[in-house]
Amino acid sequence: MPSLNTLLRRDRWLKAHVYLALGVGFLFVLLGLTGSLSIVRDGVDEWLNPRLVIDDTAGAYQPLDKIMAAVRAAHPSRHDEWVLEMPRSPHGMMTAWYEKPYETFGERYAPLMVSVNPYTAEVVASRFWGHTFATWIEDLHTNLQLGVFGAKAVGLLGLALATSAVSGLYLWWPGLTGLRRIFTLRTRAIARLSHDLHGLAGLAFAPVLILLALTGFHLANPGMLETLAGASGMGHGEDGPAIRSTGAPNNRPVSLAEAVVIARGPFPHAEVRRVATPAGENGTYRVNLRRPGEVNIRHPATMVWVDRWSGQIRAVRNPNQFTAGQAFVSRLWPMHTGEAFGAAGRLLWFCAGFVPLLMYATGLAQWLIKRGVLQDRPLDWSRLPVYRAYALMALRRLAAFLAAWALRLGRWLAGQARQIAKRME
Repeated sequence: MPSLNTLLRRDRWLKAHVYLALGVGFLFVLLGLTGSLSIVRDGVDEWLNPRLVIDDTAGAYQPLDKIMAAVRAAHPSRHDEWVLEMPRSPHGMMTAWYEKPYETFGERYAPLMVSVNPYTAEVVASRFWGHTFATWIEDLHTNLQLGVFGAKAVGLLGLALATSAVSGLYLWWPGLTGLRRIFTLRTRAIARLSHDLHGLAGLAFAPVLILLALTGFHLANPGMLETLAGASGMGHGEDGPAIRSTGAPNNRPVSLAEAVVIARGPFPHAEVRRVATPAGENGTYRVNLRRPGEVNIRHPATMVWVDRWSGQIRAVRNPNQFTAGQAFVSRLWPMHTGEAFGAAGRLLWFCAGFVPLLMYATGLAQWLIKRGVLQDRPLDWSRLPVYRAYALMALRRLAAFLAAWALRLGRWLAGQARQIAKRME
């Protein structure tokens, strides 16, 4: 068995760090950039499709039953479950999801997305997941457009990215006496500037990248942790157990609006996020509610199942009653997307997606210079007299920002970890 000194040898960690970067570094860049775009997926989709943005937001939403009737009229041959997702802004569309359309049979995940104006109940667009730019980018992020094999590969890349970040931190750590040197940014030559930018950016964003990498590995392999934590069926996108209606069929079934009112009974202060229609005669309404303080915005964990015939509540999933393992697993998706940390967290996660590109470019420049492929050259800022002062000031401020951010981020993540641990107790 190798000794601790052998395991901590810097030359071995350096080789691992370099080989990972040269071997799969470009895939780290791809996952980072597509991850950033996925965070702003709705905005990108609306920018590319202006018809999805509602200009006139005067008045109230149309009744849910009227909206669902418009969806069914536009797609009369689709009789299985529909899921209505509420808009996330006053100018956004309501989306009706149909999980398994026949047009995309055989594809790993390609539901039908019907965009409806909630103020007029007008069906504006019907599109398939993966057939639009924004959703194609998200598929590229989650499975490299390679299906199940690609999803597993992305999970392994998450472990590789975490290893690369940890090895980079170990290699960069200069000891307590050299901390001042870490936060300097030398701008007189390409090699030094690349070296300092690589280290500063890595130091500032390594905790975020490690968190994203490990949560990404879980999302690619959810069964492993869910089984260990006793939280099977509680991961991202899971609909919970199959609850059936037991009431006798009659000529006065519960309407969509009535089901929502009933579902909100146990949680009067909750916001309705998603409503699933019954599938078949024995199906139930499934209502997703987001309670105040719940970290998951798009797929909240609070669920209520309502009998379609009797209107009785058949089952309730209350996050306050989760075990520690269930609470932890249910938070991993919003931690990966940044939703768990609010608007500031999503902005930070968006910025973090560009860090692998910066790390790859600066690391590759150093490697090429050391091997003589690229010549190190002094950076003559005097050739840019107009912008010299601004450029130097910006670089120095960047160095100061990254240094301060690394310290703040460490404290912030520690605080978030303490809060999550308290909720799990």
